[in-house]
Formats: sequence, structure tokens, C-alpha cells
Amino acid sequence: MKNFRLTILLLISSFISFEIFSDEPTTTVIGDVEATEVNHSEAFNQMKKMLGKWEGKTTQYTGSVIDTNSEFRLVSGGNTITEKIVEDGVEMLTTYADKNGELIVKHYCALGTQPVFKVSDVSNQSVEVKLDDSLSNYHPEHHSYVNSMKWTVNPKNTSSAVVDSTLYLEGKLRVQQSVIKRVK
Repeated sequence: MKNFRLTILLLISSFISFEIFSDEPTTTVIGDVEATEVNHSEAFNQMKKMLGKWEGKTTQYTGSVIDTNSEFRLVSGGNTITEKIVEDGVEMLTTYADKNGELIVKHYCALGTQPVFKVSDVSNQSVEVKLDDSLSNYHPEHHSYVNSMKWTVNPKNTSSAVVDSTLYLEGKLRVQQSVIKRVK
């Protein structure tokens, strides 16, 4: 009887896991309205690997090391990922959603800017985005803003990742890196 219960439990958890990470559209019902999840871009599906809570350290361009944590959530019937990121106690928000079959990323930054990014490279282990000048309209001489971001999941341990980013501060391109681990 104990083995039977264990087998049933494992089957149920397998089906739930398959559904969460499936690339197949699922149906969301809001009241009487049925909304079908769209087929997502490769980059969106790769970003789903980041779902959950992460903690780690960010090394700033100055050499300072600060605490960072992120929570990636799937919202809007599975069509948008939100990331609440806190760096050294300062909260920011990033959204990830497909538009016309392409991942668009928007970062609501503590620098007071909201840069929009498009995918520049995607692989089985990483997603890299760069500023979309046509949607952002920022210039290094006049604005401070994030210029690029790249998430690389460790292929040997998918509970760890590196986030590389570049930002313009007072007209100069700066580089920083976060090393994070999944905590939930």
C-alpha cells in the first residue's frame, strides 16, 4: 500500500512538473472568458528557467559587492514573466513578454529610466538582451541606464546562474556581474 501511494504521488508530481514547464499552450479562464496561452519565443521559454526565487551577490564596476535577490513569476495567464529584483535594499522591476514572436524586456530601474531590450542572442543556457534604441531613446551623454543584460544558467547545476550587465553612468559604460543561486 505504501509503494502504491508513493507511485501515485510521483505520477501526480510528474504531471504537474510537465504542465509547468510545457511549451504547449494551456487554457486560462477568467470568469466566462477563455484565453489561450500563445506559443512563446525560444528566448521566453529559456527565461522560464529563471522562475523562482534567487539570492546572491553583485560585484559592481567599483569593486563593491552587494546583496541581490530576484523573484521571477509567471503571470498574465502564462504570457508574461515579472522579475522583482532587489539590489542592496533597492527594489526594481523587469518584465519579459513576447511581442510579434520576439521577447521584449522592459526594466524599471532605480536610475529613473525604463530601458526596453530585444534579444541579441539565445542558447540552451543563456539569454542576452541589448538596448533597443528605437523603443528606448536614451543616450549616454544625457541619461544613466542599463544597456545590456545576459542570464547564463549553469548547465551542471541549474540552481545557479550568472547575470552580466552593462550600464551607462554619467556617459561611461560600466560592467557588473551577479552570481545567484535558486533558493525556492
